[in-house]
Amino acid sequence: MTEMVFGTAPSRAGDPVLPRWWRTIDRVTLGLVFALFGVGLLLGLAASVPLAEKNDLPPYYYVTRQVFFGGMALAAMIGCSMLPVALVRRLGVLGFVASFIALLFLPVLGTDFGKGAIRWYSLGFASFQPSEFLKPGFVILCAWLMAAAQDLGGPPGRLYSFLVASAVVILLALQPDFGQACLVLFAWGVMYFVGGAPIILLMLVGGLVVGGGITAYSASEHFARRINGFLSTEIDPRTQIGYATNAIQEGGFFGVGVGQGTVKWTLPDAHTDFIIAVAAEEFGLILVGLIIALYMAITVRSLIRLMRERDPFTRLAGTGLACAFGVQALINMGVAVRLLPAKGMTLPFVSYGGSSVIASGIAVGMLLALTRRRPQGRIAEILLKRGR
Repeated sequence: MTEMVFGTAPSRAGDPVLPRWWRTIDRVTLGLVFALFGVGLLLGLAASVPLAEKNDLPPYYYVTRQVFFGGMALAAMIGCSMLPVALVRRLGVLGFVASFIALLFLPVLGTDFGKGAIRWYSLGFASFQPSEFLKPGFVILCAWLMAAAQDLGGPPGRLYSFLVASAVVILLALQPDFGQACLVLFAWGVMYFVGGAPIILLMLVGGLVVGGGITAYSASEHFARRINGFLSTEIDPRTQIGYATNAIQEGGFFGVGVGQGTVKWTLPDAHTDFIIAVAAEEFGLILVGLIIALYMAITVRSLIRLMRERDPFTRLAGTGLACAFGVQALINMGVAVRLLPAKGMTLPFVSYGGSSVIASGIAVGMLLALTRRRPQGRIAEILLKRGR
């Protein structure tokens, strides 16, 4: 039978690991990720100096830490991208279990660092945010369950994945961290849709989300305050959204110049959640457009490569990881321009934060492993495997 291979590179027996990895990896996406990290360091130089001065630290304290964490993230990304699909699945499931347990103990052992939401473990020299590491493991686990449901006589994986997603969303909402909860639910919905879910069931889930949002608005003052601020026709210039909006307007097309911005001196989260405002003020629409193009290119290119995959798990897991990566960037930038309520979500590879950048490195590394060019196998072999 003729073997159908879509853009694969031949794999020779005894081929060394590094040459085989370099020949099969998506080198364009790899380069785009390095470019994103470079932009993040550039913006870190601009945004973190005022915070270091305020905290009586060396001027480039936060930049140095970001280089350290970024190095770990890029190393994790490259390491994960070398893994075979089976090992990606195993490590993803184990990572989810560990992160889920850490999430369970957050109310007892975690801290909020004065931000009103218990999301971190304080390690003294650094902090650890379990929800960041939970996302890639969650996507891998749910993709595995959904793919297993497609086998003849397989388990009810779609139902199990829905129960897992519900448990994760409830835990995140209790912190409260509605931004991460929405992102997790979105990733699950995308995989469920790609896996062939009936539209009626997706509409039912959408109704549950709306009902949950109404309940959260009534029960959580933190959530209600953010929604009311978003819906207000007037922007308080002394709020984070007010500072960010003014900075974006001041930047215009070309920006006010490197080091000439003022928002980094007034905005508390200029180096994390609102770093795109620093980019817009100092470098203008040109750099913001470049950042958007980089995220779009990584997401769309990954989805195009995944369209060639016939393995259900690879296709579902890769789609979930790519969409979660792109939508997280969309949410962060949407908040800065007031298209979305404030979420407290970082910009992958650009915002400051050890947990965020390392978790992003792991997620993109898994995505690169899943989108590597590989022989797709004979159709007869695939049918026989699914029929067992």
